[in-house]
Amino acid sequence: MNLKEPLIQTNNNNPKGGFRALPFILGCSALEKIATIGVMTNMIVYLRKEYRMEAAQGANVLFFWSAAINFMPVIGAFLADSYVGRFSAISIGSFATLLGLIILWLTSVIPEATPGPCVAVECESATTLQLLVLYTCFGLISIGSGGIRSSCLAFGADQIISKGNKTTVLESLFKWYYVITSVSLIIGMTCVVYIQDMFGWKVGFGVPVLLIFISSLSFFLASPFYVKSQVKASLVTGFAQVFVAAYKRRSITFSSSQLYFTTKGSSILSPTQKFRFLNKACIIKKAEEDLSPCGRASDPWSLCTVEQVEELKALIKIIPIWSTGMFMSITISQSSFQVLQASTMDRHILSNFEIPAASLSAFLVISLIIWVSLYDRVIIPVASKIKGKPIYLNLKQKMGIGILISVSSMAALAIAERIRRETATREGFSDNPDGVVDMSVLWLLPHLCLGGIAEAFNAIAQNEFYYTELPKCMSSVATCLFEMGICVANLVASFIMNVVDNMSRKGGEESWVSSNINKGHYDYYCWLLATLSMANFVYYLICSKAYGPCIEEQDDGTNVDC
Repeated sequence: MNLKEPLIQTNNNNPKGGFRALPFILGCSALEKIATIGVMTNMIVYLRKEYRMEAAQGANVLFFWSAAINFMPVIGAFLADSYVGRFSAISIGSFATLLGLIILWLTSVIPEATPGPCVAVECESATTLQLLVLYTCFGLISIGSGGIRSSCLAFGADQIISKGNKTTVLESLFKWYYVITSVSLIIGMTCVVYIQDMFGWKVGFGVPVLLIFISSLSFFLASPFYVKSQVKASLVTGFAQVFVAAYKRRSITFSSSQLYFTTKGSSILSPTQKFRFLNKACIIKKAEEDLSPCGRASDPWSLCTVEQVEELKALIKIIPIWSTGMFMSITISQSSFQVLQASTMDRHILSNFEIPAASLSAFLVISLIIWVSLYDRVIIPVASKIKGKPIYLNLKQKMGIGILISVSSMAALAIAERIRRETATREGFSDNPDGVVDMSVLWLLPHLCLGGIAEAFNAIAQNEFYYTELPKCMSSVATCLFEMGICVANLVASFIMNVVDNMSRKGGEESWVSSNINKGHYDYYCWLLATLSMANFVYYLICSKAYGPCIEEQDDGTNVDC
């Protein structure tokens, strides 16, 4: 669909909003992702070489940083919707990201910002002040990402809705947003990383600074074009009110003659029987005390509407399935170790061109894009033609297939690592973790491609599942749940890695996740993750069965049981 044409044809009397505002908003989102991903992808190398961190310590830092970046959009969405507005959230986010990247760039420019050079075999460790400056950069970039990522898509939708466009045009905006996001990820993982490898950290960190400066400047200059919506009540506050009201009214006993407090004109007159203890939050005990003369709750923290209660129930109901998607993200969050693996392998594609180790993650995104295109345009049409009837996979089936493929992805990585380690030992690199073995980096492609396909099934289905299963008024919550899952996944991944590191060191043995990957056992670590992923698949089957049919299946009626 041509996004531009319908926008130009609708409601030209409104001088704000519409298509002309979108390039600045989407451009802000795209450049932020290019800059942030470009910095994060290669950061494990910077931490090891410039800050002399051990592999496990550096991976831990990146796990926590990634968790912060994925959690901050949740905070950003809450603040944007309830207090500051979306334009202000993006503005604050742009400034914080720019400041964080400038300080990070200065760590590569000012010699005193990093440990001094090694003298003989003695190497200094980073001081507390140097680490504080580094972590301040990460914190500012996380805050900035929260402001930008939480609001750009919704702010862009505000411009479309203001012009009275139909749902199809809004859907087109969502598709363009995800296309731009995917392209941005690939550019960040390849071009920015290549600049860092070829021209050093000063230029490599300077380019993201320039990109964010251009992004922020263009976004602010286009301010007169934007439609800026007013802030509204927060769903988070509403959820808290339900819990507090249910606790305050815990002594109420249920009866068949009970009255429930509903919104005027609502089609929901009474709550469902699931999570029944929450129903007490919307029971009218004494109308003259609980309700004001105008029919509103005298105290929203003592009496809630049926709608508020049902919205919270909908969120609670999907948490088990959400947790399975969260665990699958753990297998995707191991990119730091993949960079260390790739740096010891032959990365030549052509005789005079070498792939940067950190750029390999781009193959995951590329395989995701290719698979989605093939699935929609080739696989489903061909399968439907062969069967003679429409063939499709429902959302829960897609999520399950994604988790299962993630198991094979980790198994492929374990096999490749076993072969790489044996090759390194045979070629005498046991004591040299920086030695390049005679083994092509393309051995890692099966893991990356399978990971991309797994994410194409699971991640996309997760987002659609949350959006369709939760009430429409909770769309902002639905869009944040996936990133919230990635946030928790990074924390759990850090915990698993620390347990593995401590347990495998017992008895004086080399840690499985040793900085010397030729002495460590990353293959054992990968097999452990593959085993946990398989257990997660079994857990998903139980959660899926307990959840019951999805809304899409109830509406369709052709496939009742997921």
